[in-house]
Amino acid sequence: MSEIKSNCPAPSGAFKEAVCIDAGRVYDSCCDRDCLEDLRCYFSPNNQDIINNALSVRVKSAEVLNVYVDVEPVSFNHGFYACDMTFFFLLEFDVFTAPRSCPKTIKGIAFHEKKVILYGSEGSVKTFSNEITLEDNLDIQSLPSNNMPRCNVQCVDPIALDAKICELKDCFENVRCMPACVCNCVGGTVDVSCPVGTPTVYVTLGLFSIVQLIRNVQMLVPVYDFCIPEKQCDNTTDDPCDVFKKIQFPTDDFFPPRPCNIDSSNCGCADNCAGEMHQ
Repeated sequence: MSEIKSNCPAPSGAFKEAVCIDAGRVYDSCCDRDCLEDLRCYFSPNNQDIINNALSVRVKSAEVLNVYVDVEPVSFNHGFYACDMTFFFLLEFDVFTAPRSCPKTIKGIAFHEKKVILYGSEGSVKTFSNEITLEDNLDIQSLPSNNMPRCNVQCVDPIALDAKICELKDCFENVRCMPACVCNCVGGTVDVSCPVGTPTVYVTLGLFSIVQLIRNVQMLVPVYDFCIPEKQCDNTTDDPCDVFKKIQFPTDDFFPPRPCNIDSSNCGCADNCAGEMHQ
């Protein structure tokens, strides 16, 4: 077996060996802060009846339900790829149908389409692997794939900024279909073809996201040692009272900490505050 050589000098510090690994390398990435204004919400037929008689609405929670991602090469710009993303949001509302009445809680769906162009390098290699095997068969290889870069999307649950009830003014706001896995979160069916004039809810969300374009490459890395766990597994058969005694007393719940003031010499947490500001 031939030795693995590197054109780059070895890093300072002793290590055991240099090994070649196949890992995902981030070729390009971007972060974004999007204010998504007036996203139309879609409801099940029963919840749409509640919206038809609603006086006002308030957002209780918002979460990213799913993100559909598609990557395509950009024509006449080799090495760059268009990442098309569709964010699906699950929203929970308090709907007021009468003055001084208790609200009714319902759920709806909104979506947002986004596109970014990132650099992902070039390559036209086809990959064959026996990574996937099926029972009752001798050896079934996985389908061949090319080395197109993959797009990873990271996001936190959006911040609900506003919600209002308005009449549908344009029938083009209707969608042809909604994924079944998304519809199941609100009862299985979603009314996507409301006539003009139908009351509906529009929300404004604040979304933070990071988009990465990753390609699998072979890299030479230094190895210092194997990762051997040093922590022993806890025994879960202890007496419940013994487990309770090991829990730290929740002092902050009884005495909520005040905000740190870096200018104050008695704060005692200036280092922590400074660390948080630099993050």
